Amino acid sequence: MNRPTIKANKRTVLGRKVKKLRREGILPANIFGKEVKSQPLQLDKNEFLSIFEKAGETGLVDLVIEKQKPRPVLISQVQFDPVTDEPLHVDFHQVNLKEKTTATVEIRLVGEAPAVEKEEGVLVQTLSEVEVEALPTQLPDHLEADISSLKAIDDAIRIKDLRVNKGVEIKAEPEEIVVKISAPVKEEEAPAPEEEEGGAEEGAKGEEQGEQGEKEEKNKEEAPAPEEEEKKS
Repeated sequence: MNRPTIKANKRTVLGRKVKKLRREGILPANIFGKEVKSQPLQLDKNEFLSIFEKAGETGLVDLVIEKQKPRPVLISQVQFDPVTDEPLHVDFHQVNLKEKTTATVEIRLVGEAPAVEKEEGVLVQTLSEVEVEALPTQLPDHLEADISSLKAIDDAIRIKDLRVNKGVEIKAEPEEIVVKISAPVKEEEAPAPEEEEGGAEEGAKGEEQGEQGEKEEKNKEEAPAPEEEEKKS
């Protein structure tokens, strides 16, 4: 099967100056690998996106740097702009087709969970991707977790339950949970706010103090002035 090919050129523009390349539709890149000297590259952004959509991060690609022989690579990491979602930089991992390598693959849920269909529980996926090890030509595009066996609360699918092809090893603890059924959160009646009770008490105290103050003021008004008392004496 022919692998997709990406053409690239050596890159001399480094640092912050790569912004100019991006404005011209050129994507900065880098290649690395075992016994491979890291090298900055540049390539057409649209051409890359077209290949990346098909190959993903586990599909082998032939990278042709100028007039050199094609190199088998994996698209190791792509940095995207968080606002525009445009690619900013890509790393290519050159691999040896006869040596195992590792890659991170997506875990996709398939089927329907009976516990969810009956509205008895809530589906919670705790692990959406996992690292696997295999020969470059045997790396899976993704792994599948069949949730049709989840019938009751606390039912779960673990790493050990995932099926992989021969030659593929999942680099995670076998008992680690991938997806499970949790009890639905019940809506509780909100208790009467304590602040309101406290506010009522404070209000009552304030009223009492106010009444006491009024009585004191009234007594003062009724009491004879000091001068009048002296005259009477």
